[in-house]
Amino acid sequence: MTAATALDDFQSFARAATPRLFRSALLMSGDWHLAEDLVQTALGKIFSSWSRARRADNLEAYAHTVLMRTYISHRRLRRSSERPVAALPEPSTSSGPDSALRVTLLAALAELPLRDRAVVVLRYWEDRSVEETASVLGMTRGSVRNRSSRALARLRRTIGGGQDSIALR
Repeated sequence: MTAATALDDFQSFARAATPRLFRSALLMSGDWHLAEDLVQTALGKIFSSWSRARRADNLEAYAHTVLMRTYISHRRLRRSSERPVAALPEPSTSSGPDSALRVTLLAALAELPLRDRAVVVLRYWEDRSVEETASVLGMTRGSVRNRSSRALARLRRTIGGGQDSIALR
């Protein structure tokens, strides 16, 4: 069988089976858009294994099995626990002192030399040890300690606060 013939066979199968697959998906999920997505995903899976799928004794039953497994897989995904709500929560109108400090800190961090910035980010934002930071950056542990000390001092001068004014997390 040629590729064109196989494609034509799949297209005619998909046209005939889609309404029944959609109805089943809609009854399972209760969501029109999710049902469309499930049918498209199931048809995609069937198409990718069409040479094997078309040899099935009952192609319609095979398609429904693929659809059911696709739905079960979807339900197992963490993101599928999200549910639409009627109204979105109100966004926070005040940015607060924490976000202002964060913006200031990010601007001051951008002024640091590249290696110092990398040390500060790895050590304090990613909470890595001196050894891990040294390994990632290809430095000695002493260099990491020196660079982090100098970088923090420079950040404190740039921001203009004391030692306790910078919360890097």
